[in-house]
Amino acid sequence: MALAEAVKTSESSYTVENAMDALLTKLDEALDDVEHGRVLDESELWAEIDAI
Repeated sequence: MALAEAVKTSESSYTVENAMDALLTKLDEALDDVEHGRVLDESELWAEIDAI
């Protein structure tokens, strides 16, 4: 699935369409990561959170 990237307009704001495209792109990337096993398990996640 190919999605468009958000493009900033000349008045430094995003349209609703741009925002939705950016959101769906991030969701598509996240689903791809899950499908390919590129995710943290619970203990790794908490270690990342604790490091912040």
